[in-house]
Amino acid sequence: MDLYKLQNGSDIRGVAMEGIEGENVNFTLEAAEKIAAGFALWLKEEKGIISPVVSVGTDSRITSHDIAMAAVTGLNGAECSRVYYFGLASTPAMFVSTKESTLNCDGAIMISASHLPFNRNGMKFFTKQGGTDKNDIKKILNFAENFTSNTYVDNSYEQKDFISEYSAILVDFIREKTACSSPLEGLKVIVDAGGGAGGFFVDKVLKTLGADTTGSVFTEPDGYFRGHVPNPENEKVMVDFCEVVKKEKADLGVIFDTDVDRSAIVDGDGTPISRNKLIALISDILLKENPGATIVTDSVTSKSLTPYITNRGGVHHRFMRGYNNVIKEGKRLCAEGINCPIAIETSGHCALRENDFLDDGAYLIVKLLINYCNLRKEGLTFSDMLKDYEDPKEAMEIRPKLLEEDFKAQGERIISDFRQKAIENADWSLEEPNYEGVRVNVPNGWILIRLSLHDPVLPINIETEKEGTIDGILAELKEFLGGYELEF
Repeated sequence: MDLYKLQNGSDIRGVAMEGIEGENVNFTLEAAEKIAAGFALWLKEEKGIISPVVSVGTDSRITSHDIAMAAVTGLNGAECSRVYYFGLASTPAMFVSTKESTLNCDGAIMISASHLPFNRNGMKFFTKQGGTDKNDIKKILNFAENFTSNTYVDNSYEQKDFISEYSAILVDFIREKTACSSPLEGLKVIVDAGGGAGGFFVDKVLKTLGADTTGSVFTEPDGYFRGHVPNPENEKVMVDFCEVVKKEKADLGVIFDTDVDRSAIVDGDGTPISRNKLIALISDILLKENPGATIVTDSVTSKSLTPYITNRGGVHHRFMRGYNNVIKEGKRLCAEGINCPIAIETSGHCALRENDFLDDGAYLIVKLLINYCNLRKEGLTFSDMLKDYEDPKEAMEIRPKLLEEDFKAQGERIISDFRQKAIENADWSLEEPNYEGVRVNVPNGWILIRLSLHDPVLPINIETEKEGTIDGILAELKEFLGGYELEF
């Protein structure tokens, strides 16, 4: 059992059950037990916590409960002083259990593989300082490799309905900021939870605040995700939910991923507000609260987002892909005295400084709902706020597979060659500053070529500002890539 193969950047992911041809189980209950024990030992050795208190929660996957119980065994085997089991929870709630709770947990484990298929699962880890990074995971796995389980350990845990406590924190925050006990009364707000963990938001948050949630979809946990893939970034999922919002005549639609660390919204007219539009919307709100602030985003944001932020007095700091990367950059800027209230990815990962830079899809929605209540008094909608934001006319992402054994070296060579091609082309220009791969401005658009964070692929994003020009850009790009060993 090679535990190190389960590392996925800053968390653990693997195949937890049979069900998809060609995907063999590698994230076993034994692996979960050892890794959880490794986390407890890491808390002791690296954080200096003699008798850790650790919480465990799950998303809705079929395998999540059994993996959680294996994790509980590992935590007890590593002699934690107390273990809490929350059952169905969200990833952000797990972090909150270390911060704003009478439980005062030293660490937390979320059993989830985010939006990946039903047969996958994984682990995300938190301390009072936030989520783990990739170096932390390596150390946790080192401890896990050397852990020997004790079959005589007392495998006890204390069960808590923590998602209710987390929901109450969100409700109290909205009531405080709106100065109203039922600020959503008279509004119809519906949710698409995708069969994941986000269904709690309907009863425990929206209804509590007075909203009509009739017409919400896929709010019951479904570990097989038979309704649809729980991913707000999926185009078909978003199109379908926009139709539901229009059909139900809702004022707003809210959509979550499986473990509620990502989200997006749909305006009452069926307009999707996700990806760049979502960044534009929350930037507008935060720049009113933080004049002149810096907005940290990932590398694939649209060209039109920069003037949108600049026109509102802000600074657009386009950084790297990976929610941990943007969060670390946001924290770094703040440590240097730069006013940075947000770090956000186009995928919907959003971390607000006011919320401890926690990657929290529910908190983002809460922030938007508070603003919506204020807009409502003026007879405005989110679409009104976004009138001067322009989406690209065309956009696409291709992900050719790198076929050389040392795929990282191959990818870096292609990126270097493409940079040189851009320098030599009089009609092209390099985007500067740029922190990931190479981003090139071309007539009527731009191209970004970068290495995947984890996989042997070369993600390439193209956007254009003029209809009918993307095919020409793609043809020239494929001609360049024809000289390399790739699989499209």
